[in-house]
Amino acid sequence: MKHPSAKSFYMRKIIVAAIFVLFFSASQAQSHSTNSSSYRTALGVKVWDGAGISLKHFFNKNAGELIGYFWGHGFRLTGLYEIHGNISDAPGLKWYIGPGAHIAFYNNDYYYHGYYYVNGHARIGLDGVLGLDYKFKGAPINMSLDWQPSFEFGDYSVFYGSWGGLGIRYTF
Repeated sequence: MKHPSAKSFYMRKIIVAAIFVLFFSASQAQSHSTNSSSYRTALGVKVWDGAGISLKHFFNKNAGELIGYFWGHGFRLTGLYEIHGNISDAPGLKWYIGPGAHIAFYNNDYYYHGYYYVNGHARIGLDGVLGLDYKFKGAPINMSLDWQPSFEFGDYSVFYGSWGGLGIRYTF
């Protein structure tokens, strides 16, 4: 069993890393016009059944997103590759779809879909994502809303259809 402070230790490391990325990237933000309806990188939160730290970065038309979720049942780190497309007559609004993967660390005594996990556990899985992404013109703010179904592997396989959420990020 892990020491009770191990969870808070990892949470502090993630928060420090996110702050470092934010300050490093803020120096690049001055060259980015806030009047634009597009962005290159965004850092913020994603909320649904818990909350997470979201870092999204565009590589040409497509993006990669890294999400560290914290919720009542543990921690989940997800990486997504998002294919984006414009929505005509809606500047700043894009649709996106793509594949991804995650690793999840569940707390002790977690019950889901008829399975009772004792002493916690770690699982890996595949994810998909389908959503909308909007960059506010004239402000360094981006919002997204998506559905992120996932499939976890192990001694038994589980489908989760309730992941996703509302993302609010600072763009630079």
